[in-house]
Amino acid sequence: MGAVGACNNLSAAVLLPSQRGCDSIPRRLNVVKPFLSIPETLRSFRLCPPEVRASSTSFVEAKPEPVVDEVKLNLRNKILSCPICYEPLIWNSQPGLSLESLARCSLQCQKCRKLYSGNESHIDLTVTGGGKVYGESKAASTEIFRLPLVSFLYERGWRQSFSFLGGFPGPEKEFELIKTYLKPILGGNIIDASCGSGMFSRLFAKSGLFSLVVGLDFSETMLEQCYEFIKQEDNFPDENLILVRADISRLPFASHTVDAVHAGAALHCWPSPSAAVAEISRVLKPGGIFVATTYILDGLLSYAPLRRPLRQTLAEVTGSHAFLSEKELEDLCTSCGLTGFTCTRNRRFVMISAMKPVEL
Repeated sequence: MGAVGACNNLSAAVLLPSQRGCDSIPRRLNVVKPFLSIPETLRSFRLCPPEVRASSTSFVEAKPEPVVDEVKLNLRNKILSCPICYEPLIWNSQPGLSLESLARCSLQCQKCRKLYSGNESHIDLTVTGGGKVYGESKAASTEIFRLPLVSFLYERGWRQSFSFLGGFPGPEKEFELIKTYLKPILGGNIIDASCGSGMFSRLFAKSGLFSLVVGLDFSETMLEQCYEFIKQEDNFPDENLILVRADISRLPFASHTVDAVHAGAALHCWPSPSAAVAEISRVLKPGGIFVATTYILDGLLSYAPLRRPLRQTLAEVTGSHAFLSEKELEDLCTSCGLTGFTCTRNRRFVMISAMKPVEL
C-alpha cells in the first residue's frame, strides 16, 4: 500500500502510540469529541503530514494510470515496415495505445535509415513522406479523395449514393457479409486498405473480432476525417486501431505478416489493380484472406467492342481502370497468386474474396 493510501486508512481509524497495548477504545481522528479528550501533550502528534491529509480527497478521486496491454503494444510496434525496403521499423519513442500517442512518435527503418513521422491522426508511411521539395501527384481518381470537401462529404451522402446507383447493401449489411468471408482468420490482424474516412475501420475496431486494425489510405484528409469521427464517439477502442497513410501499390508491411485485407468500394479507383492486388498478396500470410467490394462490368457495358474504348477513356481522364467483369476479377486474383475466388453480387455491386494459398 502506498503512502497516500496508508494515510487515508490511518485518518479513518487508528490507535495512537500511547494507547497501543492498552485496554482503552481506539479513537478516530476524524471524530471531534474524542479528539478533544486527547491529552494536550498528544494533540500535536501527527500521523500524516497536514498537506497529505488535506489533499487526500484529490488523490482518491484521481483516475489510475491506464494499464498498458503489452500484447497489443507489441502487435502495433511490429506490424509496420519500411515501404522502401520492407525492413522492420524502429520506434524512436515508445507509443501508447491511443491514436493521440502517435503524435509524439517517429519511426526509422533499420536498413535504409529513412525516418517516418506521426501526426495527430496518422503515421505517414508513403515513400515520399516527409520530403521537403519532391512530391508526386497521383491519378485524378486518387487525388480527388485528397480534397477536404470530398473527405467531409464521403460519409455524409457520397457513400450512401452507392446503394441506389450500384446496389451496395450499405455498411452494416456489407459488414455482415465481410464477416462471413473472414471467419477463418477472426482474432488476427486486418488491413482496411483505401479505408477513406474509416467507415469500416471503425466497425472492425469496435467489433472486437480482430487483434489489430490498420486503417490505410493515401488521402491524409480522409484519415483526418476518420480521426474526427473517432473523437466524437464515447469509449471508442482506439487501442485496436492504427491509421496509416500509404500507397496501395507499396504497402508498409513485411511479407506474410497480415491475416486479412479489406478494400471497400476501392478497387475501381486504383490506378493499377494488378499492382495493388500483387502487393496485397505479398503481405498476406498463407491462409490470409482478401475481401473487396467494387462495381462490376456487365450487361451492355461488357460488350467487347465497347469495353476497350470505354476503359481507355476512363484511364486517360481519371487514371482509373474501373469496371472489371466477374471473370476479370477472378483472373486478376489468380494472376496475383490468390486462390479460391468467390463472389456475391447485387446489381452492379460485387463482393469478392480470395485466399493466399497455404504452404505445404
